[in-house]
Amino acid sequence: MTISKPAARRTVLQVTDAEADRQLNTLPGWRRFIDGPPTPPVLASRSAWQQMNPAKRDLYDESRLDHHARMLTVATPFVERTAICGRRLVLLNRHAISARRGLIVSGPAGTGKTIAITQLGRSHELLDRARHPHSTNRIPVVYVTVPPAATARMIATEFARFLGLPVRARSNMTDIIEAVVGVCTDTRTALVLVDELHNISLTSRHGAEVADTLKYFSERLPATFVYAGIDIDESGLLSGTRGAQIAGRFTLIPSRPFPYNTEWKGLVATMEDTLRLHDHHPGTLTGLDRFLHDHTGGMIGSLSHAIRGAAVDAILTGTEKITKKSLQTIPLDHTAHTMASLATKTATYR
Repeated sequence: MTISKPAARRTVLQVTDAEADRQLNTLPGWRRFIDGPPTPPVLASRSAWQQMNPAKRDLYDESRLDHHARMLTVATPFVERTAICGRRLVLLNRHAISARRGLIVSGPAGTGKTIAITQLGRSHELLDRARHPHSTNRIPVVYVTVPPAATARMIATEFARFLGLPVRARSNMTDIIEAVVGVCTDTRTALVLVDELHNISLTSRHGAEVADTLKYFSERLPATFVYAGIDIDESGLLSGTRGAQIAGRFTLIPSRPFPYNTEWKGLVATMEDTLRLHDHHPGTLTGLDRFLHDHTGGMIGSLSHAIRGAAVDAILTGTEKITKKSLQTIPLDHTAHTMASLATKTATYR
């Protein structure tokens, strides 16, 4: 069977649209996130699982794989602190005419910065929905990411893309900005989340222009701006004339690797409770919490990746359980390895 070029193009566009609907930096994707993940699958009894026909078992296993592939959000003190601070700023900025205060979440990769700001956005939007249950034309939160080597036009286009506004090649910056400001104002946007801020370099002309564009948006929009990025406080983004303007208006909340304490143990226990594996013995992961801390360097992103990856492997291989050995087979990021090595050296010198 031969597929015509127009039909193939429509198929590609449909797939692209479906993928875009899952991305946080599009309005449909953001709303899917706000509505929450689907209900976790019920773990069938072993006898019922073994008696399933191949097609039904494949669907059952696929639902478990999809469940474990999702990033678990845990209400850690860091997430709660970010939500409280962000909520406070939204209230303080509600009647401000200018010089609105903002928030910067900064720290190493894998320490939960994106989780923290998106949970802030989710709580704000759910509160807005509760206050305006019959309004369908509100966009209380905008979430954008700064592209690598971003230009001013690129960041303006990211705002337009989230809102679903068309950006044509002949559209100039003024047209794009005015369209974004108009829609955000009409739809009562009160919170703007800007992720991957470390992609801006104030030492380059383009980076400086991006910073100026974000500042212009913050002046035009009656909204609270929240930035997140890797080691923002050490990157130079808060130095110089432009950096001083940011530093003078934004509260900084640092994210750090977790120490090995009761909070870490609770985090591991919470993740273990979400597992849907037939032969996994409860308490296995909590018994390995010290190993998991050493293995991941206390990085929440690496911990989540290791546990979810081991759970996926347990289903694919049929072992249906997570062990120390299976956790060790999941490749982790370089930052986690670095933090783990540093922790090992520190323990050696004590």
